[in-house]
Amino acid sequence: MLRKFWRKKISPHTGEKASERAGRLFDAGYNCTQSVLQATSGIDDPAMMEMADAFGGGIGNSRCLCGAVTGGVMALGLRGKGKESGKLVAAFKERNRTTCCKGLSAPYTWNSKEHLANCRRLTVEAAAMTIELLGEEPPFEKN
Repeated sequence: MLRKFWRKKISPHTGEKASERAGRLFDAGYNCTQSVLQATSGIDDPAMMEMADAFGGGIGNSRCLCGAVTGGVMALGLRGKGKESGKLVAAFKERNRTTCCKGLSAPYTWNSKEHLANCRRLTVEAAAMTIELLGEEPPFEKN
């Protein structure tokens, strides 16, 4: 609950790409999952962000599935494109050799400046891949 106190409210910039927004959200203190989910879904819902908080650090800080990938999968599901989630996982794995948070973070001391810079990069990358699968940037047109 302490994180709510220091996290900044981030307003979207006009013309800002979702991947850029994901990076700004990460910089403001949101975790990888929250950053990708909010930036790619276009939904700023406190309950959704609290739910996504549990998936950071590879699901509950277990360092398993990368939270940035998880955020992208959640966003795909919210937009009715859950069946595309396998493509996101495959593309991320192809580019980074793994989707495992522990493997992606292995060269760095956990929570070091270098580790956080790497997580930010992966967050931006996962957001860009998610938007590519969604086919459009938020805000989305009404169906």
